[in-house]
Amino acid sequence: MRNSKTTQTLSYAVIGLLLILYVVPLLLVFNVSLKSFNEYLLNPIGIVKNIEWGNYSQAWSEGNFAGYFANSLIYTVTATVLTIIVSLFAAFPVARGYVMWSGFIYMFFLLSQFLPNPMVAQYKLMLSFKESVSFFGYDTKLGYILLKTTGTGVVFMMFVGYIKSISRDLDEAAGMDGSGYIRYLFQIILPLMKPVIATGVILTAIGIWNDFVGPIMYLPSPSNYPITFGLKEFRGQYGNNWPLLACGIMIVAAPLIILYTFIQKYLVDGALAGAVKS
Repeated sequence: MRNSKTTQTLSYAVIGLLLILYVVPLLLVFNVSLKSFNEYLLNPIGIVKNIEWGNYSQAWSEGNFAGYFANSLIYTVTATVLTIIVSLFAAFPVARGYVMWSGFIYMFFLLSQFLPNPMVAQYKLMLSFKESVSFFGYDTKLGYILLKTTGTGVVFMMFVGYIKSISRDLDEAAGMDGSGYIRYLFQIILPLMKPVIATGVILTAIGIWNDFVGPIMYLPSPSNYPITFGLKEFRGQYGNNWPLLACGIMIVAAPLIILYTFIQKYLVDGALAGAVKS
């Protein structure tokens, strides 16, 4: 397919606009994080002259990121893995039609995405669980992880659509070979779903790692705070230490950037899946 000069110019213009919207703010925050507080006051948006790498170690200690980072890592990794597993077990029988009213179940999940956030109901549910089971419910790590695992709607629908593109002949062949249900899902179906799993992982991880409102409601104890709470430490009564706050933002964003770097290959494969017929 030949592209005209106008189309090519328009494409570069759109790409340039997206770079400005997404990359430039990140570069500005990184630039501010390397400044001393006095240099920032003199020239807030200018390019840094004297690099202060010590800002990061100071921000790490003042923001108590060591403890918060461990909590966020537990929440994100555990809830993401559980979300992928639960979505796989739910999506496969629905996509294959092995359960009754599979179309209705899929439509139910689809409609649920348009409902308002049930924060009040979830809050009351967590409180009721806390009264009956001490280690599961309000202000507990396990309760928060299970709460985040329930948000599998989008991942579930992605898995259903992708599994429908996988040939049913594999199901029959696996059954004839005596493969069990669990073994078939994890050894055959799961490897074929790497692109869509990568998309589900990044979407789920971003939602959990960057969540700020949820922990305020469900995790009031400082020992359970996630990494996003470290940003509150740089808020002063009369002003903010913006270079240290910028360091905190970069510290919070760095793990997701690293995660995306490692799984971007599968994201691209998932975007291209089905674009070319074999």
